[in-house]
Amino acid sequence: MKKELLKHINLPKDLRQLKVDDLSYLAKELRDFIINIVAAKEGHLGASLGVVELTIALHYVFNTPDDLLIWDVGHQAYGHKILTGRKDIFETNRQLNGISGFPKRSESEYDAFGVGHSSTSISAALGMAIASQLKGENKHHIAVIGDASIASGMAFEGLNHAGVTDANLLVILNDNAIGIDPSVGALKQYLTNVKKGTEKQDNIFEALNFNYSGPIDGHDLPVLLSELERLKSVKGPKFLHVITTKGKGLKQAEENQVKYHAPGKFNAETGELNTTSSEKLAPKYQDVFGETIVELALKNEKIIGITPAMPTGSSLKYMMEEIPDRAFDVGIAEQHAVTLAAGMATQGLIPFCNIYSTFLQRAYDQVIHDVALQKLPVIFCLDRAGLVGEDGATHHGVFDLAYLNCIPNLVIFAPKDAIALRHIMYTVQLGIDFPIAIRYPRGRGHLLDWKQPFKKIEIGKGECLKKGNKIAILSIGTMFKAIEDAISTIDQKDAIGHYDMMFVKPLDLKLLHHIFKTYKAVITIEDGTIVGGFGSSILSFASTSNYKQKVVTLGIEDKFIEHGKIDQLRKLQKLDVLSIKKELENLLLFVESS
Repeated sequence: MKKELLKHINLPKDLRQLKVDDLSYLAKELRDFIINIVAAKEGHLGASLGVVELTIALHYVFNTPDDLLIWDVGHQAYGHKILTGRKDIFETNRQLNGISGFPKRSESEYDAFGVGHSSTSISAALGMAIASQLKGENKHHIAVIGDASIASGMAFEGLNHAGVTDANLLVILNDNAIGIDPSVGALKQYLTNVKKGTEKQDNIFEALNFNYSGPIDGHDLPVLLSELERLKSVKGPKFLHVITTKGKGLKQAEENQVKYHAPGKFNAETGELNTTSSEKLAPKYQDVFGETIVELALKNEKIIGITPAMPTGSSLKYMMEEIPDRAFDVGIAEQHAVTLAAGMATQGLIPFCNIYSTFLQRAYDQVIHDVALQKLPVIFCLDRAGLVGEDGATHHGVFDLAYLNCIPNLVIFAPKDAIALRHIMYTVQLGIDFPIAIRYPRGRGHLLDWKQPFKKIEIGKGECLKKGNKIAILSIGTMFKAIEDAISTIDQKDAIGHYDMMFVKPLDLKLLHHIFKTYKAVITIEDGTIVGGFGSSILSFASTSNYKQKVVTLGIEDKFIEHGKIDQLRKLQKLDVLSIKKELENLLLFVESS
């Protein structure tokens, strides 16, 4: 007789009413539930499939939410969400006004800590454990962290501190040898040797004063339950090493773990990915970067590629395959990536440090102290700039223009299309004496014929795309396409000029003086934060130069933007074609009436 257990479980207290023998049936139902929803709605898949048994065991053994459970990064927390009151709305996962794809404190009391970037769980859980001690509370504090995330510096900072405390902390290493791409580095080799039983050195976690146990099979529920129950009575910091398989339960997800990390829509019955249209599409910006750096590096032996754990997502994998001795995946170590690049730059190499905009935030001091202060020619290629869509607030690359804008010596460039990205990459490898950040969005451009002959770009120079006589639009980056489309629908299009400033820093002052002397009003449009960004620089220029005309700034409002499709989010931020058209028409009315 087929058991239907999941439909009766709304909260962990329901789960704890089940017999131990029933939990394996529940694991199968939970896997099927995740597969069916993600197949239709998209999202992260492999990570959550790999921790189904661990998720069930944790909520079965520990008294959540009183006991505090933190999932590092959080893209493996789908099963956790389903078992903690969100089963009936899980189909809204990562959709506009739906639940978040990551644990989020405002969403559920079971989400003990908001996550999205890696390697934060140990520090957060230790903070909670110390707080419980100080308040005299008897709680358990559990951090689940992957083998890729634990190699990050912040994770070791947390381990280092925890080891000299008597805090009631349990760190669970979910070891599946892969993050998004396969894990890298010496620690990966150490963990591999531990699993094989060939590691003869002292256990590194025991050396840090953790009570170490494992490795154990993370898919063996009786073993998991027994060990977690035992650890509940062990005092002080504890470390449980659990071996899992990413994508467990779906053959294709187990065999192709990189592709099935977030596979898009697929057939839930067969596991096969939905076939894409045969129509030729413009390339993704990441692929423009990936193909261009290989093309340049084959001619310039000084070029180096560096990425912190995102070779597939950034397309540096092309260079890693073609020129492996000059392309480096350094793991989840953004700070190291930046300073590694700085060290290379001191020796005459040309490092392209390819990193997601949102992840460069994690290396802000290194950008300032190790690169910009020393004026080292590191080339930051910031992928996923602007709104990124369903991953939401933790992943939107909307702060980079603002947080980089205030750093001396740093040049900031935003290409309007794939050709401009090629040209700036070509330009900087010819030789520069300053660091530069090149930021470009997630997804595809609009040009099919993008592999044009290389052309040198003049640093700090903008470009007139269209002349006018009443309103000047100043844009940065790929926003130019929506602006072009908006202008084409306006009756008085001849009154509107459009300028691609290209560089946020340094600004083209000569061009700006011409614009402010020619036009009656100016509007800036960017896909970064209004506060501190490109528009703020234009306002500062106008004020300093004593220009009096109206300046309107469009961009990301001063709030964290939630998840949804990029088109939906742009509409909410009034950065879609229709909203830009309305803004231009209102500004034209203002100019004509003043």
